This record gives sequence, C-alpha cells and structure tokens, in this order.
Amino acid sequence: MARSNYLFTSESVSEGHPDKVCDRISDAVLDAFLAEEPEARVACETFATTNRVVIGGEVGLSDKAKLHDYMDHIGDIARACIKDIGYEQEKFHHETVEVTNLLHEQSAHIAQGVDAAEDKDEGAGDQGIMFGFAVDETPELMPAPILYSHAILRRLAEVRKSGQEPTLGPDAKSQLTLRYEDGRPVEVASIVLSTQHLDASMTSDDVRAVVEPYIREVLPTDWLNDQTVWHVNPTGRFVIGGPDGDAGLTGRKIIVDTYGGAAPHGGGAFSGKDPTKVDRSAAYAARYLAKNVVAAGMAKRCTIQLSYAIGVAEPLSIYAETHGTGEVHESEIEKAIRDTMCLTPRGIRTQLGLNRPIYTRTAAYGHFGRAPEEDGGFSWERTDLVEALKAAV
Repeated sequence: MARSNYLFTSESVSEGHPDKVCDRISDAVLDAFLAEEPEARVACETFATTNRVVIGGEVGLSDKAKLHDYMDHIGDIARACIKDIGYEQEKFHHETVEVTNLLHEQSAHIAQGVDAAEDKDEGAGDQGIMFGFAVDETPELMPAPILYSHAILRRLAEVRKSGQEPTLGPDAKSQLTLRYEDGRPVEVASIVLSTQHLDASMTSDDVRAVVEPYIREVLPTDWLNDQTVWHVNPTGRFVIGGPDGDAGLTGRKIIVDTYGGAAPHGGGAFSGKDPTKVDRSAAYAARYLAKNVVAAGMAKRCTIQLSYAIGVAEPLSIYAETHGTGEVHESEIEKAIRDTMCLTPRGIRTQLGLNRPIYTRTAAYGHFGRAPEEDGGFSWERTDLVEALKAAV
C-alpha cells in the first residue's frame, strides 16, 4: 500500500551549472543541424572545464558538402551559448574559451539499422527502456518538488539576466523537501539554495536577502511557515562557478531533466540526440501518454514504460502502472495506447513534430512540465490525446 504521509526531496540546477552548459551546447548543435535538414542525424557530446570546451560525437546530413561547412561553425555555436548563459569570468569567458570540435560523420553501420528502406520502416536508433510519468498533484501534472525546484532557478535566472539582480552569477542549485499528507504536498520542510555571486564580500545572509523574495514569489504562499528550514549558500562564499569551478559533461543531470526521482528513468540522457534516438523521442512519447492518461481521468498517477531494439521500428513492450489510483485497468490503458498512437520512431516524430529545432530550450529547467509552444516546442506536454484514449477504453 502506498504511503500517504512522508517527506520527498528533489533538486534542480541552473543553466549555468557546468553540466547544463554542456547540455545547452549539445542541443544548440542539434538545433543547428535540424534547421538545415529536418532528418539530420546528431549525437553530440560536450565536455567543459577551465577555459576549454570539447565537442565530439556523430553527425549526418544528406548533403556531405554542407556537413563539412557546418563543422566550421561549431565553435561559434558554443560561444553563443556561453554568452547567452552569462559567463564572462576570467577563466571561462565566451570570447576567450578554447573550443575543440571533434564531431565526425555518423557510422554507416549504425545508419543501416536506423534508416528506412524499401523492405523496412525506420528502426530505433538503439535498444533501451524509456519511462514517462504524470501525477495530478500540480496543474502541470508533474511532481511538485522538481517542478518548484526548477521554478526557483528559472526566476533567479530571469532577474539576473534582466539586470535586476546583478550580483547573482549563472551557476546555481536548488533543492526542495516537501511534506506530504494524504498523498498531497502541503508544506515546504526545507529549502536549499546555492547560487554563485559576483560580489566576493557577500555573506550567506546577504545572498539570502537577495534570493528569498523571489523564492517566496514562486512557491505557494501557504507552503512556507516558521518550521521551514532554509539553507542558502550553506558553505559560504560561491564566487568561482561554472566549468572553471567544476568540470561539466552532457547528460549527467538526467534526474533533474525528468521527474526529480519521483519516477523511474530509462537508460539514456536526452541532450544532443536527434529524435531518431528513442532515448529522447520515446521518453517524450511516454510522458505524453502518461500525462494524457491522467488528464483523461483514468488515474491520478501513471507510469508508462516503452522498450525498443536497435533497428526495429515497433516497441517491444508497452507497460502501464497506475499505482493503485486507476479508474481503468492497466491492461486497458496499454491497449488504448496501442490503438491511439503509433510508437515507431517515425510515428512518434510525426505525431509530436519532433524534426524541428526546438531542443536548445529544453536543456535547462526540465524537459517536462513546461507549456507547449506555438512553434512545436514541448509538444509532448499537450493533452490532445485525451478524447482518443477515452474512446479507446
């Protein structure tokens, strides 16, 4: 039987966190190739440290000449990302950072398993398991701890980049512990917020005075009380931030990217991967399905698992779990999913419109729980499958 009274914690990191700098660059490279060719193949990894960014992986365009031309602009893409994030530190500056481009053409052996042919549909880019999750404890149908951890850092980034709070730096982390009663979040038990500050004389109390009003602005008013424990910059000074303070790597914040530990995560990261890679596209599809199941009133909480084999189009399995909250049996949900959505890599990309340059914006503050955008960004957050699911059961 599920517990109803408990504490649960999730964390987030800002766009200036070293790993998120790398996710941002990898997704910006992906968007650049998709803008040139919607069927471009990209698997881009980024590493960042003091005054250095290294980019590697595989890319593919149908026009080989254009592929080589694009290789000359990878450094410019990386520098633009670093500038937009806000790094102008002595040892990590968008103008002076050394960028090494080690991208190369996609393996022909991988391509032959993935590409469509006369006798087969496009196959999955790799084997793997992917999970999607939704819960009705927030309007976004996301777990509250991760949703609000993201919201705090997104708000601090807004006031930093607008010039409203010039003492804040790009690197930051948040962590929320929420108290649940009867399975619903009711209060904040503790807040942890560590943020880079550009004024070396600032104390932890000084930093708290800057950030606390924005934290209170973001969180539900009745969740904060005299019992809430605050830890703001608990180690003291935090002036050296970003890749100069700690090396970064694409794909190291997968729990931050998804559900904050409230649900399972599959085997792969998202950033830098084009949507033929089911690590990304099928995880988006699983979230889309779970969210629509909950939005349709079939359950208050839903986990969807999908599995694939490299080069094979159809998923090997579809699994639904409603955690004791279901109004419809899980087997009926699984059948309804098969009846309402084509879950081949091409089917997912078509239904969710994934062959577009919409990925740079996903690199920080979560891939899920965001509002769908007019140009197709966060299309997996739509709830336009509700009526079809209802009809199927």
